[in-house]
Amino acid sequence: MTVAPNDMICFALYSASHAMQQTYRDLLDPLGLTYPQYLVMTVLWAAEEPPNVKDIGAAVQLDSSTLTPLLKRLEASGLIKRERDARDERQVRISLTKEGRGLQEAARAIPSCIQERTGMSAAAIERLKDQVLQLTSHLRAQTDK
Repeated sequence: MTVAPNDMICFALYSASHAMQQTYRDLLDPLGLTYPQYLVMTVLWAAEEPPNVKDIGAAVQLDSSTLTPLLKRLEASGLIKRERDARDERQVRISLTKEGRGLQEAARAIPSCIQERTGMSAAAIERLKDQVLQLTSHLRAQTDK
C-alpha cells in the first residue's frame, strides 16, 4: 500500500518545520540573524554566566562542526566574544557583547509574533510543543537502541 505525503506524519512535521523557519526568517532578517543564530542567541540571553561551546551545542542540538562556524559568524558580526576559559583552556566560553545584549530588546517581540502567526492560543502552542517533544524523545530512544 502506498501512502501519500499528506497522509504521513513525517511530511506534516517537515512541512510545519519549513513553514515555521520561513516565518522566523521573515522576523529575523531585519535583525541580521539566521534561525540557528537566533537559537544560539536565546541561549546566551538566558545564561547567567557565559556558557561553553559544548553546553550551547547541547541546548540547540548542534554538533561542534556546525556550531563553530556559526559562532565565528556571530563574533564577526560583533554580537559575541569567544574566549578560552581561564580555568580550563580546552573550553571556549561564549559571552555577549554590548551589541549582542542590545539585540535582545529588538528580538523581544518575536515569540508573540510567532504565536500570532500560528493562529493558535498560547495553551494550544504549549500542548503541541509538549507533544512534539514527547515524539522526539520516543524516536530518539528507538534510534539509540
